[in-house]
Amino acid sequence: MNTIPTVDLAKFTSGNPESREAFIQELGSAFQKVGFVAVKNHGIPEPLIAEMYEQVKKFFALPTPTKCKFEVPGLAGQRGYTSFGKEKAKQSDVADLKEFWQYGQEVDDNDPIKSEYPDNVKAPELTDFNAVFEKAYRAFEQSGGALLKAIALFLGLEETYFDDKIKNGNSILRAIHYPPILEEPKSAIRAEQHEDINLITLLIGASADGLEVLSLDGKWVAVASMPEQIVVNVGDMLQRLTNNNLRSTTHRVVNPPRELWHTSRFSIPFFLHPRSEMRLDCLTSCITAENPIKYEPITAGEYLDERLIEIGLKK
Repeated sequence: MNTIPTVDLAKFTSGNPESREAFIQELGSAFQKVGFVAVKNHGIPEPLIAEMYEQVKKFFALPTPTKCKFEVPGLAGQRGYTSFGKEKAKQSDVADLKEFWQYGQEVDDNDPIKSEYPDNVKAPELTDFNAVFEKAYRAFEQSGGALLKAIALFLGLEETYFDDKIKNGNSILRAIHYPPILEEPKSAIRAEQHEDINLITLLIGASADGLEVLSLDGKWVAVASMPEQIVVNVGDMLQRLTNNNLRSTTHRVVNPPRELWHTSRFSIPFFLHPRSEMRLDCLTSCITAENPIKYEPITAGEYLDERLIEIGLKK
């Protein structure tokens, strides 16, 4: 069952003023109370999603020595392949049971920020792989940008507040493979409990159950979206910007029942990041006597570096 609120993005992108305002309040309230929503009419075409999963399954089916050719030292996992057992949650000593591929921003104008981004890694074994990821990346950017417009309005900001901050931003499209479990794992968790680093995360339906979120009363609640929906959650950057007004909810991916240990799980999240120079200083409108300022000033780039070190991807 879908245990998180469901919102309809079409009410905001093509609705009348009343439906737009209703969507803004529904989304904002859900992000204040739960931190997660399921979104329908999100604008990411179903055939494109199917094509992504087809490409991703082909890539992870390649022999391990072949995949390891696409692991680039020094990139902190931000492009190309990251092998099994490299990433961990910041509070955990045990690596997550996953391998993944990351695709990043392609800057096609004269924006000097291009110099900050490494080139995407190409997998010649799969001729359509990067083209499909680029098409999906743009679809996620558009959907995420619309959601951030609604969030800005909920916070009493201009609708365009985030536009220049996410243009050519440092967003990451990640394809994750949780392989079959072949022996008793050190942890009963495929991905330990964590919070996302970025502004918001957009997740297209995973190939198997396992995602759980931590409720306000401290209970783990299973989350599954309908096939036509995506799951969207607040990241730590947005929680920080809003001085905890919007919640970056703790979540995890649990192992399947033992009888399903032989199966894989695939998941494709889009981590929507701003440009590195964006200030994450708490919005003055979110600071009150009842909710005093909770975070020191920092840029998105500085904060990302801190977190990549914490999770073991950067030295």
